[in-house]
Amino acid sequence: MTAATAAFRRVLALGGPMLPVLSFLGRLPTAMCQFGSLLLVAETSGSLATAGLVGGALAAGQTAGGPLLGRLADRHGQRPVVLAACWFDALAVTALVLAALARTGALPLALIALLAGAGVPQIGPLARTRLVALARRARADDRLVHTALSFEGTLDEVSFVLGPALVGLSATVAHPAVALALAALLLAVCGSAFALHPTAAAVRPTGAPSARAPVSSGPAPAPDGPRARMPRAVHAMRASMVLQGALFGACQAGITALTADLHRPAQAGLVYAAMGVMSAVAGLSLALVPARIGLPARWRAAAVALIVLSVPLLFVRSLGALYLAVVVLGAAFAPHLITLFGLTERLVPAGRLAESMAFLTSAIVGGQALSLAVSGRLAEVHGPTAAFAVAVGAAVLILGLALTTRGTDRPAAALTPAAAAPAGSAR
Repeated sequence: MTAATAAFRRVLALGGPMLPVLSFLGRLPTAMCQFGSLLLVAETSGSLATAGLVGGALAAGQTAGGPLLGRLADRHGQRPVVLAACWFDALAVTALVLAALARTGALPLALIALLAGAGVPQIGPLARTRLVALARRARADDRLVHTALSFEGTLDEVSFVLGPALVGLSATVAHPAVALALAALLLAVCGSAFALHPTAAAVRPTGAPSARAPVSSGPAPAPDGPRARMPRAVHAMRASMVLQGALFGACQAGITALTADLHRPAQAGLVYAAMGVMSAVAGLSLALVPARIGLPARWRAAAVALIVLSVPLLFVRSLGALYLAVVVLGAAFAPHLITLFGLTERLVPAGRLAESMAFLTSAIVGGQALSLAVSGRLAEVHGPTAAFAVAVGAAVLILGLALTTRGTDRPAAALTPAAAAPAGSAR
């Protein structure tokens, strides 16, 4: 692991050791709010249907609001957008807690949750964009950029393991409202610190007057002209992310149903967390993949792995076998996610990178929410195997996209000037 350690040290050197700390703590509330809102509303209202409605509204808000916030960050810079979003979201989460404790009706709760979801400050996608800008400014090669994306993917996976765990601990020793109050505090404090970190200046807004001057002899996009068009391959990658979210949701529904059938419902969260831990380890290990194995080949390999490793879920009947199957499956999750982030970074115009990163994250959330609703119903009627069959089907469709998508080998033209820019200039 010496080579991987050296690569991650170079990534940390790009923005300093505090940047990943702040970005991790700032994105942790996203992982806490979904599960926390479900537990809080279920406890205060006594209705699982109301809790599901609120959770669905939260996911819908994040799915719709993520790309918009990313587009605003591209246009106006990360600092003002993240500052406004994190404080708005902190207030919205606080309002959701107070409304739930006051036993407000289902519709007002859902509307507040919709606003809370729409205001999620997208710190994970923006941290990726920031690291890419720092790497390109420092004349880094593609390998370091991919390592930076692997590092960010690992932070995401750890947050989505630790977040629900914190919520579960709070619900056990105190009340779910405590976890959401902590989430609001982290949004306000760590989100603001991430926004104000000096590295925010590394990402030059496309709407800034100084962005009119080209950074090199290559062409620069005009900030006030028509928005640069996305390559067609990017839309296939977004669809693949939706399917990845669908796979997550189906696995969650199947795991919940199977542990309930085995009379061990409390194990569901632990099983899902074990899958996340393995995914995080796999994400870190991507730094060891030889550079000669290109991103398109990695996408196809990850898709094959998702199919091969999800099929055993159809035959799981015991808790031990479930743990083994999902832990092994977790090894395919992060490679697929990180590869799609890497391909997107390569293909999209520089002035739309934050929007594109946020779009991928929102695609996962939307796919997971929709799949969880459908797979949960299938699991209730036909058993956990039906939910796991949805996961296998999603993996098959991912492979179909990976095999049929063309145009993933060329670098984005808008990134070429940035890569050649002097080390002291921003993109």
